[in-house]
Amino acid sequence: MSATLAPSPAETPALAPRERETLRHIAAGRTYLQTARHMGLSTHTVDAYLRRIRAKFNITNTAELTRVAISLGL
Repeated sequence: MSATLAPSPAETPALAPRERETLRHIAAGRTYLQTARHMGLSTHTVDAYLRRIRAKFNITNTAELTRVAISLGL
């Protein structure tokens, strides 16, 4: 059984500023609606940002999103 390690900084996909902000809110435990309201966006836009983040890091769930946020210092 091998543990998944955080990518090294050289291998870390770049996130747009709004993607980083969205990831920070979700990792803090906020819902899509709470994140959308705080950022002045629709929930559809929050969902689109998170889909792009998941695709960039090849992750599938919120726990992995939180792990990525921690590894990025968010």
